[in-house]
Amino acid sequence: MRKLSEQEQFWASEFGDEYISRNSLEALIGPDIAMWSDILKNCSQLPETAFEMGCNIGANLYALKCIIPNIKISGVEINTKAAALAKKNTGASIYNCSILDFGQDSNFFDLVFSCGVMIHINPEQLPAIYQKLYQLSQRYILINEYYNPSPVAIPYRNHQNKLFKRDFAGELLDMFPDLQLVAYNFIYHRDAAFPKDDCTWFLLEKTK
Repeated sequence: MRKLSEQEQFWASEFGDEYISRNSLEALIGPDIAMWSDILKNCSQLPETAFEMGCNIGANLYALKCIIPNIKISGVEINTKAAALAKKNTGASIYNCSILDFGQDSNFFDLVFSCGVMIHINPEQLPAIYQKLYQLSQRYILINEYYNPSPVAIPYRNHQNKLFKRDFAGELLDMFPDLQLVAYNFIYHRDAAFPKDDCTWFLLEKTK
C-alpha cells in the first residue's frame, strides 16, 4: 500500500477536520456560484459531467449543480469528514481517498477541476496529478489555485511545506501540447460583491 506524503497526511487528519469548521457551505456558495457562472460562459458547450479533485465539503460541486441542474457530479476527497459532508451537501458520488489513489479508468468527464488543492500537494507529486487531470477529462480542465510565475513555498497557518504557489496551468500546457488556454481570471479578496482569497482560475480545453 502506498505511503501517504506529509501533505496528504496533514489534510487527512485533524488539520483537515479543522478546515471544515472554518468553511461552511453557506459562506462559500455565493462566491462559488459567481465564479462558476463566469467560467462557464466561456464554454462552447456546457458540461454534462464534472469531477472535482479534492472537493472538501462539496461547495464547488453544489454551485455547479445550481447553475446546471442536470449535470452529473462526482469528486474525490482525502479527508473522511469532508467527504461525508460533500456527499450530504450534493448527493454526488464522492470517493474518500487520495487523488493519487483514485482510479476510474473507464469513466471520463466533460469537466475535471481542482480548486485550492494543488497548492497543498507535494510538488514532486504534481506530474502524476497533472496526468490524472488530463486522462480523466474528455474536454475541459479548470485550475483555480494561487498563481506565481515561479514555484515558491510559503508558510500556511504556522506550518511549513504545506502551501506552494506556481504556474500550475502553464505546467499543464507545457506537459500536454494539445491543451489550449480558453480563459482566465483573478478574484480579489476585496471584491465588493463576491470576494475570494486572491485565486486565479484557468480554463483549458483539449483540442484533439
